[in-house]
Amino acid sequence: MNQTSSEQVREALKDVFDPELGYNIVDLGMVYAIKIDEGVVKVTMTLTTPGCPASDMIEGGVRQRLAAIEGVTAVDIDLVWDPRWSPQSMSPAAKEHFGIGAE
Repeated sequence: MNQTSSEQVREALKDVFDPELGYNIVDLGMVYAIKIDEGVVKVTMTLTTPGCPASDMIEGGVRQRLAAIEGVTAVDIDLVWDPRWSPQSMSPAAKEHFGIGAE
């Protein structure tokens, strides 16, 4: 049986975009942790703001994308607000895309 890896999950999550920012949730720094236990993938993540109007769309995208991975039997999303998301959480590529860089 092929074991699902956290790196495989992280790569798959790069297909899920924040529709307001038009960039993937991994490079935006919204995915804090991935835990896999016997086919159940738990993703600890945040959104850019607590009242994010796209939260249902993003969470649905996460569930749909991860359910498509062979060996994943369930997806559990733990949406957290601590630590709060900030632009400093972004990957270097995302910071460059949005013009956030060294002062």
